[in-house]
Amino acid sequence: MRTFGFPEFLFILEAAKWTLALSAIAFIGGAILGLIVALARTSENRTAQLLSTGFIQIFQGTPLLLQLFLIFFGAPVIGLDINPWIAAGLALILNSAAFLGEIWRGCIQAVPRGQIEAAHALNLSYLNRMRDVVLPQAFKIALPPTVGYVVQIIKGTSLAAIIGFTEITRAGQIINNATFQPLQVFTTVAAIYFVVCWPLSLLASHMERKRARALAR
Repeated sequence: MRTFGFPEFLFILEAAKWTLALSAIAFIGGAILGLIVALARTSENRTAQLLSTGFIQIFQGTPLLLQLFLIFFGAPVIGLDINPWIAAGLALILNSAAFLGEIWRGCIQAVPRGQIEAAHALNLSYLNRMRDVVLPQAFKIALPPTVGYVVQIIKGTSLAAIIGFTEITRAGQIINNATFQPLQVFTTVAAIYFVVCWPLSLLASHMERKRARALAR
């Protein structure tokens, strides 16, 4: 049995790049799909509203861990060969899209009604209304909660360890199985997550305070 030392720390730290890579995939994919969901939720099309609402309720109403299991273990049942990278990325994208879509739906609806009425008065199409009037203002409102949600995405990647994806948590499990020193190992894992997530939490709080001061003027 070996002891926890610098090489073991480097192994866990090395896995952080896969955590960040998976987080980036989840955020970018979730942002694209989430914007579509948010636009569908706020559209005037009843079918789009119902479909987007159902999507949000399914992925917000079920655990991310269950979604990972369904994709990773369910895909082979229907004849699809899927690896942990694809399964983890797809589950996190869908889950992130549901939450980001709902966050951004609220931000879109937070745009002052007078702005939307003015766009209607100018006879702008739905696309032009969103592109030129609503979304630029909603973007400013959405920045703080979006940055805050990125923290949740990063922490959510730890669940990918369950299906064998070697990110920070899985690397910690591997080292713990070799050293049998869980206190040192998982304290290190927690410290790495903290170092990654804490600056983002501070940034989200700073942006929220800055926006509150701007509104108070």
